[in-house]
Amino acid sequence: MAVSPHPSPSPFLQHSETTKPDQLAVLHLKRDLLIPTLLRSHDDENEGYDEGKVTTTRFGSFPHSTLIDVPWGSQVRASAVDTGSRGRKGWEGSSKKRKRGNNASKGEGATDRTAAVPPVLEQKRKEEKEQKAAVEAKSGFVHVLPPTTETWTTSLPHRTQVVYTPDYSYILHRIRARPGTRIIEAGAGSGSFTHAAARAVFDGYPKSSEESLEGGKRGSESWGKVYSFEFHAQRAEKLKQEIHEHGLDGVVQLTSRDVCAEGFVPANDPLSSVKASAIFLDLPAPWLALKHLTREMPHSSLDQSAAVHLCTFSPCIEQIQRTITIMRQYGWLEIEMVEIAAKRIEVRRERVGLQEEGLRGVNDSPATVDEALTRLREVEGVSKVYHEDGNSLENAMADGPASNATPQTSKQQRLQTIREAQEGRKLYKEGRLVTRAEPELKTHTSYLVFAVLPRQWTEEDERKAQEQWPDKVVSQEQSKGSLSKRGRKKAAKEASGGNKSIEMDEDKKEVAKSEEDGMDGVT
Repeated sequence: MAVSPHPSPSPFLQHSETTKPDQLAVLHLKRDLLIPTLLRSHDDENEGYDEGKVTTTRFGSFPHSTLIDVPWGSQVRASAVDTGSRGRKGWEGSSKKRKRGNNASKGEGATDRTAAVPPVLEQKRKEEKEQKAAVEAKSGFVHVLPPTTETWTTSLPHRTQVVYTPDYSYILHRIRARPGTRIIEAGAGSGSFTHAAARAVFDGYPKSSEESLEGGKRGSESWGKVYSFEFHAQRAEKLKQEIHEHGLDGVVQLTSRDVCAEGFVPANDPLSSVKASAIFLDLPAPWLALKHLTREMPHSSLDQSAAVHLCTFSPCIEQIQRTITIMRQYGWLEIEMVEIAAKRIEVRRERVGLQEEGLRGVNDSPATVDEALTRLREVEGVSKVYHEDGNSLENAMADGPASNATPQTSKQQRLQTIREAQEGRKLYKEGRLVTRAEPELKTHTSYLVFAVLPRQWTEEDERKAQEQWPDKVVSQEQSKGSLSKRGRKKAAKEASGGNKSIEMDEDKKEVAKSEEDGMDGVT
């Protein structure tokens, strides 16, 4: 059997130990500021930098030559990039602006400088131009991180309101998404939940399209997959391009469709091949789509042999009420509404004291009473010298303190001494370890509704159960008969004599006991 090569692994699912060209990376500037970047070894867009492809941030410029072939998680220093080199003479950039009507002012036979260069000579110039080596700048750095669903959610371009990490983590847990699960997602939007669901259901790529269940091999229908639907055509096209760039084509199948009106029909696939056991609806009116999520349809997209778990994502309580009403009409059970309110806890070391003066991210106020008194004596000594001598503060410092005063130092000298002493200190071990909750919730208020559609019990299932457990079926039929549950309880009560027989037995026992006591007294 011929085996076709499986797709290259997605960086969201598997990544190498070091960064590679043409690979997606996430530049971590600070906790809530991440920039996704496609690493390029050459400047394909011809932006005009001498160092090749360059990503410019608020913390400096970073040529991609310094970001490639480094271990993931490395700290990369910024480079001194000459941003003014763009647009100078000799740069044949394709994006260089030209004034409107420039060719018309030159005459009929006149052409611009770029068009006058023969294509062969222009290609030779590009090949001969060597890429300049990057020179490290004095300040600025970033950390190079591999792409994950969490970092992508933080850094993705927001085309719609996204589902954040606390929400989709809980949703995937409740709908029981695991490797091999097939998920239907309606309302893909910016693709945050799509990437998270793809990672949750991924369990490998099929080695060939002809895999069958023979010889212990899994069929193509057993591989995990996400069937995603988006109503807006432009958003769907942009998300499809991102899925292709991220290498998730084999796990995610995106279709531009109005599921409320047309149902959950994947592109180029029969509806019966979906067999989804988990559903996520991020729609303005999710109750309109529930009519297409039933097993009574001729070719249902739901798994017939397992329970189906559903979650809807709605911001208004009125939407929740109407959704729950329609859910009950279609037989959904275990309906529950949940609201997620996540709050991150920041753990850091807090350094307090006068030895931290002039440093960043510290509290340079006195840590003890002794430090406060020492600083107060210094200030009073300088003030006393200033007022007695009538000189300026700088002259008072230059002349030195009086014979009975404590030796003083200027603020500049004190700060310079602190900076020099910082180089030999282990700041990650100093200070007090404190925890703080972030003041505001960086998420949006939405309500999650969960429900379960039980497995449908057919006559064929009943026949198979009777064949597998015939003794239990016969014994249950004999014990139950044609009576109802209430009738069976009444018959059992009558068979035991009922409450009156029990009371008569107790009376007989009391009379017999009293007679025995009387005989003992006579004796």
